[in-house]
Amino acid sequence: MRADFAALVLACLAALFAACLLGSTPMEIERVLGALLGRGDPGDQLVVVHIRLPRAITAFAVGAALGASGAALQGLLRNPLAEPGVLGVSAMASLGATGALYYGLAALSAWVMPAAAIVGAITGTALIAFAALRTASVVTLILIGVGLSSFAGAAMNLMMNLAPNPFSLADMINWMLGSVANRSFLDLGFSAPFLAVGLGVLFATRRGLSALTLGEEAASGVGLNLRRQRLSIVLGAGLATGGAVALAGVIGFVGIVAPHIIRPMVNHDPARSLLPSALLAGLILVLADIGVRLMPTVTELKLGVVAALIGAPAFVWIAMQRRSVHD
Repeated sequence: MRADFAALVLACLAALFAACLLGSTPMEIERVLGALLGRGDPGDQLVVVHIRLPRAITAFAVGAALGASGAALQGLLRNPLAEPGVLGVSAMASLGATGALYYGLAALSAWVMPAAAIVGAITGTALIAFAALRTASVVTLILIGVGLSSFAGAAMNLMMNLAPNPFSLADMINWMLGSVANRSFLDLGFSAPFLAVGLGVLFATRRGLSALTLGEEAASGVGLNLRRQRLSIVLGAGLATGGAVALAGVIGFVGIVAPHIIRPMVNHDPARSLLPSALLAGLILVLADIGVRLMPTVTELKLGVVAALIGAPAFVWIAMQRRSVHD
């Protein structure tokens, strides 16, 4: 596994560097290195340091947050089809951002829409955390998450239906499609605390995730506080997912696919899958965003659309594999 982990880290670094090289106008390696070291042409520094690099890091950070959250939730729920959207946090974060667009608040400041997404994520996380403390059933927790997702989806559809003008409607649709285009280090800086705290909480739950593989009764028998474990994972996934949605909008399926690929490499231990899942999901989104930029389309495709086109067939395949195992 150490060799695989080292290869994964190197692949992530190579993908980030490739994202600085490639684009509508490819650049030579010497020019990119010069720009990164602050010695190149000012135009090269503008393109590499202020446009391509923050976009690539944003894609990686969003993927890492979703990958780690998916791995943790799959370990908690003991279901390979679980992912950040299953608890409704992604939908609530999207609802917050869509609300800011609908009421015209996003025009007041560049910070309003990310802040609204964070508020929506925190609201959804608080509701799920409250439910996690009140119920001992994981199934009930999932059902509450489905209810939150349905409510948020209906509210977003209502706002799009009542959009005051075509421009507001277009902005809401673009946000829901997901993208990391035009993201800056300022955007990263705003979401970074939520991502860092969320991921920190998730990694702090690793031992409990290993215990849960024995089943909840056995885990409780060896001293695991099930409510605290459930609450910690829900809070961590909520904060990390909220930060990701604030940065890129709705990006689906990567939180399912990456942990599923990693799981056999770590002997199906959810504790050992967190970091590799985060790295692989980040790598997938960076590569997908490179593909988005290189596609010869009139208008740039949205990253969330490309991720869904790749992830949806993988999701179906995972579901069919799970069914064949139980049959």
